Amino acid sequence: MSKAQRLLDILMFVSAKKKFTAQEIADEFKISIRTVHRYMLDLSDMGLPIYAEQGRNGGYTVLSSRMIPPILFTEEEAVSIFFAFQAFNYYRDLPFETEIHSVSHKLYSSLQKEAQQKVDKLQSYVAFWSPKRSIETPLLKDVLKAAIDNKHIRFQYASKKGTTIKYVHPFGVYAQDGLWYMPAFDLTKEKILLFRVDRIHAITEFENNSKEFLNLQQWFSNTYEINHPIRLHVQLTSEGVRQCKSVLSFEGLVITKEDGSGYIDSLIDEGELHFISSLFYRLGVHAKILEPQALIEKLRQHANDILTMYPQM
Repeated sequence: MSKAQRLLDILMFVSAKKKFTAQEIADEFKISIRTVHRYMLDLSDMGLPIYAEQGRNGGYTVLSSRMIPPILFTEEEAVSIFFAFQAFNYYRDLPFETEIHSVSHKLYSSLQKEAQQKVDKLQSYVAFWSPKRSIETPLLKDVLKAAIDNKHIRFQYASKKGTTIKYVHPFGVYAQDGLWYMPAFDLTKEKILLFRVDRIHAITEFENNSKEFLNLQQWFSNTYEINHPIRLHVQLTSEGVRQCKSVLSFEGLVITKEDGSGYIDSLIDEGELHFISSLFYRLGVHAKILEPQALIEKLRQHANDILTMYPQM
């Protein structure tokens, strides 16, 4: 048996066992104690976090989570994975930042010199661009873990109305334009709201939950129930069509005509008006709201507020 195959077999054995002695390895693989110690050094150099404890009752402990067996990638596959990680370069915080950088480094180091040169050159010509943000999102991991663990959270949230206390069940997190967002069911208002994760200043409580809520993918696919339906009817110019199709929540709602213009005519939840009003205000003359009247009033109020700031001389 080759050394590489023997190391692989030992790697799988110790990853499953977690805590073991050199004698156990020697007995299992019919090798000497000295060879075991040498193999442990080799595995440590390969990145397996092993802690060795000296003494009569000593042994080895694998410190981190279970290792997976080596996977053989073609050069093109390895390069594609490396570049997939580059999409996160513009984000100030990531849920698993250390792990992503570690995997990226291992992939790059495993490439042949010619492939490394190819990666270096491609980085000058290919980028997954998002606005470079300096805003910190320190509670990103905590929010994501609460969603995965099916927990409610109570937190301090900074908005234009000041800092308020929110009590929600998070569906997950997603990244857009360099920022992280958390759709969640507001347990106080009993409706789905969208929160900027960087505006969560402190989580004051995690609460166990036994009920079943949406996950992020279900929310994306619009399979959730609309509790307070209202009709959204908007006429769009060709530029309005283009911009609305670039917004995740509107992409599937836009109907395009032969001349490039289009419209939206769909039911949405009344609670979404606050979030979509800023989009349609930004679109200006490229989007004419026909319904609902409440959205029209929000746009009129916004326009009046701007005019008040700039009175005629």
